[in-house]
Amino acid sequence: QVQLVESGGGLVQAGGSLRLSCAASGSTFSINVMGWYRQAPGKQRELVAVIGSGGSTNYADSVKGRFTISRDNAKNTVYLQMNSLKPEDTAVYYCNVDVIYGSGHQYAYWGPGTRVTVSS
Repeated sequence: QVQLVESGGGLVQAGGSLRLSCAASGSTFSINVMGWYRQAPGKQRELVAVIGSGGSTNYADSVKGRFTISRDNAKNTVYLQMNSLKPEDTAVYYCNVDVIYGSGHQYAYWGPGTRVTVSS
């Protein structure tokens, strides 16, 4: 079983910045795609950004130009740099990691979530 530990959430004023981190640990594995999702209390979980093993990225339209996803393969860690934050960015942010085991089996794991609150 792979464990994902998230950090970096908190309370910030509109226009401010936060950097989220998600580190994977556990059994021997390799990682393909990593991503960030978010969920507000009354809404469905939505994709924020994903990054492939080769560094290709994809962003939700609502965060393009403001958020940047990156990864450190040596640390099995994915980051989300969030700039120019808006109140509508308020949500619990979850990382998601596609893990490939030596057997060839592939699983997607979710982090526990870290709360981001952006005040007006």
